[in-house]
Amino acid sequence: MSNVNIRPLDDRVVVEPATAEEITAGGIVLPDTAKEKPQRGTVVAVGPGRLLDSGQRGALSVTVGDEVIYGKYGGTDIEVNGQDVKVLRESDILAKVLA
Repeated sequence: MSNVNIRPLDDRVVVEPATAEEITAGGIVLPDTAKEKPQRGTVVAVGPGRLLDSGQRGALSVTVGDEVIYGKYGGTDIEVNGQDVKVLRESDILAKVLA
């Protein structure tokens, strides 16, 4: 897990994408152009939660260290300290991977 110096706002989550597979299950080596964008990653930072009408913060259902699956085109790709990460809203996360 990485050490990212960024704190997302509201219900946003910072995810470190998993590395794209370089070899298929059949042993075929994939060139860079054929690799699919990963849709799985590890949560490295979470925001305080969405501000509710009551003035309270809604708790997020993911925490730092969770492995998640997200939509292929969801979120925003950014670079922080030379590391590529994705900033997503909690609603862009499709599922949590259970160990």
